[in-house]
Amino acid sequence: MTSANPFRQLTLDQLRRRTSMKWRHYPEDVLPVWVAEMDVPLAEPVARAIIEAVERGDTGYPNGTAYAEALAEFAKTRWDWAPAVERTKIVPDVMMGVVEMFRLVSHRDAPVVVNSPVYPPFFQFVESLGRQVVEAPLGADARIDFAVLEAAFVKAGKGSVHLLCNPQNPTGTVHTAAELEEVARLSRAHGVRVVADEIHAPLTAEGFVPYLSVADDGLSLMSASKAWNLAGLKAALAIAGPAAADDLARLPEEVGHGPSHVGILAHTAAFRHGVDWLDALLDGLDENRRLLAGLLAEHLPEVRYAPGQGTYLAWLDCRALGDDPARTFLKRGKVALNSGIPFGTGGAGFVRMNLATSPEIITEAVHRMSKAWNETLAS
Repeated sequence: MTSANPFRQLTLDQLRRRTSMKWRHYPEDVLPVWVAEMDVPLAEPVARAIIEAVERGDTGYPNGTAYAEALAEFAKTRWDWAPAVERTKIVPDVMMGVVEMFRLVSHRDAPVVVNSPVYPPFFQFVESLGRQVVEAPLGADARIDFAVLEAAFVKAGKGSVHLLCNPQNPTGTVHTAAELEEVARLSRAHGVRVVADEIHAPLTAEGFVPYLSVADDGLSLMSASKAWNLAGLKAALAIAGPAAADDLARLPEEVGHGPSHVGILAHTAAFRHGVDWLDALLDGLDENRRLLAGLLAEHLPEVRYAPGQGTYLAWLDCRALGDDPARTFLKRGKVALNSGIPFGTGGAGFVRMNLATSPEIITEAVHRMSKAWNETLAS
């Protein structure tokens, strides 16, 4: 059964009735293509799971391993890798899970290495713990520069942590098996533990390699949140490689009380019954990437865009407009994008655009951006 393109099912008027951050943070005259929410209806199996839970009053505490089993089934079919259910724990969400993994594998002051430009909460959560961020910027090709990474490991020192983003947010880079094997080799050589944020993994049509499929001593965080638009239904999974099983076993029991039971039911339904919907979404994303590339070539040829292999995010090189082009696009074009500056080294002059929306909104956003660009140059 082929599902309809989820990005062609909601109008702008329908979307403006939403009350979440994406649609309420800015005034109504601003077109929001920023934060990682998708402009889609819920996948029918997911909606049905939520509605049925509410109808039977099933809104208590989470229990059981159905979520981990559903992920294992999905991962085996999708990536030919199945995480062992017995080495899996539920956590409130991916970033809270990341924090708990830090506590399990490193001392409270251990530095954390990140590959910038990267998801801004990587910096925010690490710094809120009182730890130092050590950047290992990606190369000009948006891939891991291993000489830079090794230097960062040396600077961070033995006992530190590498917070790996796979696929990379915001560039959309999907790390290869060979690249991940080199990350694992270097981390072991320098006494660094790897924690992988793999929340965008389902948003790759092909080529995704789970970190734990090449490294038995790593820890990974996964969720259906991004791929099925479930950020408001908190639930994620922490997964340990065989050599990290004892680490994950030390996770305090109370951490598992943090996820939403209804969230777990929704995420389980997504992995188990939402694959046709996901495939239609991925096809729609490919259409949107081609649309954006064509629109930029026609209306904003100064902007450089290399479509990523994963995620629904576009990383746009707008350095000809200065260090913070997002400010200009918002002020002059009434388009909300993510500024590249909070993504760390390599982010200045870039914007992150959310492509998980309708072709009409992408088209209108580029037209507004073009107008803002031309007005700025003229002034």
